[in-house]
Amino acid sequence: MSTRREESQDRAIVRIAAHLPDLIVYGDFSPERPSVDYFDGVLMFVDISGFTAMTEKFSTAMYMDRGAEQLVEILNHYISAIVEKVLIFGGDILKFAGDALLALWKVERRQLKNIITVVIKCSLEIHGLFETQESEEGLDVRVKIGLAAGHITMLVFGDETRNFFLVIGQAVDDVRLAQNMAQMNDVILSPNCWQLCDRSMIEIERIPDQRAVKVNFLKPPSTFNFDEFFTKCMTFMDYYPSGDHKNLLRLACMLESDPELELSLQKYVMESILKQIDDKQLRGYLSELRPVTIVFVNLMFKDQEKAEVIGSAIQDACVHINSVLRVSRGQINKVFMFDKGCSFLCVFGFPGEKAPDEVTHALESAMDIFDFCSQVHKIHTVSIGVASGIVFCGIVGHSVRHEYTVIGQKVNIAARMMMYYPGTVTCDSVTYNGSNLPAYFFKELPKKVMKGVADPGPVYQCLGLNEKVMFGMAYLICNRNEGYPLLGRDKEIKYFMCSMKEFLVSNCSRVLMYEGLSGYGKSQILMEIEYLAQGDNHRTIAIALTKISFHQNFYTIQIFMATVLGLDTCKHYKERQTNLQNKVKTLLDEKFHCLLNDIFHVRFPISREVSKMTTFRKQKQLEALFMKILEQTVKEERIIFIIDEGQFIDAASWSFLEKLIRTIPIFIIMSLSPFVDIPCAAASAIMKNRNTTYVTLGAVQPKDIRNKVCLDLNVRGIPKELDTYLVEGSCGIPFYCEELLKNLDHHRVLIFQPMEVEKKTNMTWNNLFKNFSRPTEELNIFTLGNKEGNEEVCNLASGVILKNLSPPASLKEISLVQLDSMSLSHQMLVRCAAIIGLTFTTELLFEVLPCWNMKMMIKALATLVESNIFDCFRNGKELRMALRQNAASFEVNYRSLSLQPSEGLAHGEEEELRELESEVIECHIIRFCRPMMQKTAYELWLKDQKKAMHLKCARFLEENAHRCDYCRSGDFIPCHHFTVDIRLNTLDLDTIKKMAKSRGFTTEEEITFSKIETPKKSELFAENLSPEEIKEKILSFFDIVITKMRTSEEDIIPLESCQCEEILEMVIMPLAHHFVALGENNKALYYFLEIASAYLILGDNYMAYIYLNEGERLLRTLKKDKSWSHTFESATFHSLKGEVCFKMGHMVLAKKMLRKALKLLHRIFPYNLISLFLQTHVEKNRHFYYLNQQAQESAPPGKRRLAQLYRQTACLSLLWQIYSLNYFFHYKYYGHLAAMMQVNTALETQDDFQIIKAYLDYSLHHQLAGYQGVWYKYEIMAMEQIFNLPLKGEGIEIVSYVADKLGYTKLLMGHLDLAIDLETNN
Repeated sequence: MSTRREESQDRAIVRIAAHLPDLIVYGDFSPERPSVDYFDGVLMFVDISGFTAMTEKFSTAMYMDRGAEQLVEILNHYISAIVEKVLIFGGDILKFAGDALLALWKVERRQLKNIITVVIKCSLEIHGLFETQESEEGLDVRVKIGLAAGHITMLVFGDETRNFFLVIGQAVDDVRLAQNMAQMNDVILSPNCWQLCDRSMIEIERIPDQRAVKVNFLKPPSTFNFDEFFTKCMTFMDYYPSGDHKNLLRLACMLESDPELELSLQKYVMESILKQIDDKQLRGYLSELRPVTIVFVNLMFKDQEKAEVIGSAIQDACVHINSVLRVSRGQINKVFMFDKGCSFLCVFGFPGEKAPDEVTHALESAMDIFDFCSQVHKIHTVSIGVASGIVFCGIVGHSVRHEYTVIGQKVNIAARMMMYYPGTVTCDSVTYNGSNLPAYFFKELPKKVMKGVADPGPVYQCLGLNEKVMFGMAYLICNRNEGYPLLGRDKEIKYFMCSMKEFLVSNCSRVLMYEGLSGYGKSQILMEIEYLAQGDNHRTIAIALTKISFHQNFYTIQIFMATVLGLDTCKHYKERQTNLQNKVKTLLDEKFHCLLNDIFHVRFPISREVSKMTTFRKQKQLEALFMKILEQTVKEERIIFIIDEGQFIDAASWSFLEKLIRTIPIFIIMSLSPFVDIPCAAASAIMKNRNTTYVTLGAVQPKDIRNKVCLDLNVRGIPKELDTYLVEGSCGIPFYCEELLKNLDHHRVLIFQPMEVEKKTNMTWNNLFKNFSRPTEELNIFTLGNKEGNEEVCNLASGVILKNLSPPASLKEISLVQLDSMSLSHQMLVRCAAIIGLTFTTELLFEVLPCWNMKMMIKALATLVESNIFDCFRNGKELRMALRQNAASFEVNYRSLSLQPSEGLAHGEEEELRELESEVIECHIIRFCRPMMQKTAYELWLKDQKKAMHLKCARFLEENAHRCDYCRSGDFIPCHHFTVDIRLNTLDLDTIKKMAKSRGFTTEEEITFSKIETPKKSELFAENLSPEEIKEKILSFFDIVITKMRTSEEDIIPLESCQCEEILEMVIMPLAHHFVALGENNKALYYFLEIASAYLILGDNYMAYIYLNEGERLLRTLKKDKSWSHTFESATFHSLKGEVCFKMGHMVLAKKMLRKALKLLHRIFPYNLISLFLQTHVEKNRHFYYLNQQAQESAPPGKRRLAQLYRQTACLSLLWQIYSLNYFFHYKYYGHLAAMMQVNTALETQDDFQIIKAYLDYSLHHQLAGYQGVWYKYEIMAMEQIFNLPLKGEGIEIVSYVADKLGYTKLLMGHLDLAIDLETNN
């Protein structure tokens, strides 16, 4: 039975029905729209407090793990409990309105009395659910319930694509009024409901001055059996589950497939929901905290008595609203009928529907809807509120009955503006600022206190094009600051200066176009150009266009000519008229002056000749006049015409400009974004003109981003971590950088401190590196605000992890637009890639993609590479080179690259895509072009889905989490994996052997340990040799060794064959972050230590320092762990910190770290002279013991002990070097002890390499200390040890190391010839 139920719930019709009430699912409606139905019933309106505040808390959280799913869980924990109660008591959930719901019990009128009792019982039980509960987030959830009963009318309306329904009538108005009267945990009965109920069953409390009453409790007689009463009542409910289905909450869960019904129901559900149902994706995929634009439309009617009267008005309005929204990818989410009006909740930016210029489209749509609905018969007042921001978009309710809705403060603000500013289109400040519409489209309104909205900010009325355009409004707003340079655009400015000089001395036109994507700083360049273009012998006119300019015929030329004629400064039309008469009297007959009326808003008398002209002829006359005026003007002074946002030039203006540059000498400079559609013929002709130069703007350089940040923050330095975050996150786009900085400032991440003088700074681990990136010297000529000696630097607040910060809403919106424009399969690929990380391999991507084949993946990747979502690289070296090489920010084209021949274009694109597919096949590494896309896509996953994906990635990566084959595999920290249980994949011995064989290893060799024979004095070395003889003996020794070697090609390691750096970046670093995401801190710590060790081996001390700090955060979380493994990890952590300090030259700090590591490794190093001499005596005895023990066979140490010994040798090796660098006489004893302890520990390991290394270190120590004789002995012992090695593979590496180390030693001791010869042999 349960299997059958699961199968039925997976049917598309059942999943659609879950979004709709039984009233619709089982309704039999006329196909006419609108259609009206009448019935009786009881209505329950439940309002739940606290959800909006919680939504705001989540939407403003700093980190990417804020999780919409956590919000979903909390919301649905409460709402589903209410829904379940309503369904159990036979109710039908009509609508979810954000954090409220409306339920219906539809019955015959004679049954109302008993059903009201059932509904009251249900209401009281709902209150009982929340009396003692408090959510995890500290949300105090309480409900207010209103009940009403009586006649109800249902109205169904819509068009061929969407249907909607409303319940209207006195009962609907009453239930809302009753709920408004309710306080927390109240149940209020409307007057009619109180009249119709069984009063003997209910204890009530009168509400002063109201006919409605408050329910205290039910008071049934002692003989009353509610279960029997309820069962009898439910027999009157048509679709209450009974019989075989009595255990179901809802009968619609068992709907059988019915294509006709399914098609009918689909019209009531939003298209984005249907896509997800068709794609069989989980409900949770649609739940997001998402930036959207809310448009709330309210229609008030002249006469609301009859549904038939207002039904046609609602139908007409709905059809128009739906058609307007469809063009701009907006959707109607809900339709309500409360408070004597009909409200449409419209949303722009739902998942899959995000479009560029969303806010602009929303405002344009709002104006269109307002204008249309204001003309509809029977509609008295139209009010529209528009608000933009992050809201919760998701499925709210129960698994059997839910709806897709939006909840958040922005929804409330839009609704309140709609109600408090009737008869207007209003918007909030976020919408106003993001609209890209000119300022004269808006008027700021007086603030009003609005219920439930603490501070909505400024409220603006959107005026649209109802008022006449003011000429002065189109000026390029120049905020140029003398103390704020234009950063990173020197080449662009120099090119303009050269072009201007050429223009001023020539007699031909020039056109200079700067093309770049939004945010690249085009307007800033034009501001600088306008400033630099000022001169005595020419005139500069600068204007800025907006999207609306494109739809206004001849607008660009209108503004241009108004400025040329000096009309832009006139305050009244009469003044404009007088100016025009003076300017054109010699060029135009007075009877034609009226041609200027419309374009310049003047009032010349209309002549008979002009009244007979066609519009086309009037336009031609105007153009001819303007050309004459300009010809006359340029004889007196040259004109430089600057246009910002040139892509918004209208077609008529393009045509005039094309004629203009062919007729008179004029210099036109414009900025423009890439055209979305093919530009008009005139625009294409200008771009192809031989005097046109097309400059493509790219990203600015990292140093310019750094300079910009320091300038914006008014500081002399920023942390390297912040510098990296902003450079990488901004991708060299100034706007991105500004938004990231605003986001950091909003979350109080940035702290400003006085700059410390270097001498005053005490060296600690935290300030080991000069952790500040400073602006370049060229910026020092600009004043940064603070006087010398009182300068500030910026720092980060404690505990902030920048890479985990959620992207700013503005940048997230840009990424969502790109994502939503992709196909569902491409979206899925991008989302899976986002889990892996910023950089990933094609093998891992293929592993995590659900049910994809390789061909599908390659094809999708090629398309996404072409769309600049991804970059692809053949190997890690190619990736590192690409990251170091910053993209050119300036490219000059004398023909526009965007104008490709249309013929054969499709064929060319196909060919290019095929070439890209071939390139992707060859490539091994893929990287997101923009980190913001990766972060945005990552946030779209739900928490459980993220964990499952991270686990899948970790399982795949851990097989390769070791050094490369050329470096003999193994851990970066020797034997590290034997000390900690970090494996996810459990393998038996047979599987290990198979893996080993597949890699070309012999398992017997893997598990056999070297047995070291006692070193014997070789006959090669005699005593009392002169330096020359020693030199000859050492060189002859290596000649003999080299002769004995029989190297095969596989033993020869090419110089560039080591893949450790690539493994580090592509395997181990991602693996650490996957484990952090999974909450497996012990495993993450293991890999962070491996990363730090790897960077030390690769010589990158700073990166080792960064990852040790990452490890330190995890160590703090594991401090309660007292296991041996954790102690070893702590020791490793301190030893690596000591190594970093040593390599950075901070010996005191290094010594402190190394001593602590040795203590944790149970190898305490003495702190005073007494213990020093005692321990030296002990170590000498151990030394002789180990040397003698080597003659006997003894069991090698276990792997965990071996790991401990390796760490000890690493610490002791550094420790004796630190003591050797100090001139205090007793320090040489400490150094001697450390060197001897290193030798003893190495001998205990029975590892040839460790023993040889220790002998050479011991020898070098004695040479530096001036002990003659001993050093030579240990050099000989190290060389003799080589004879015990197989002279291939690792043996060759050890011989190479010995020669290299001896060469270094001889160099230190001044034996230059021998050092050179040794290095030559090596």
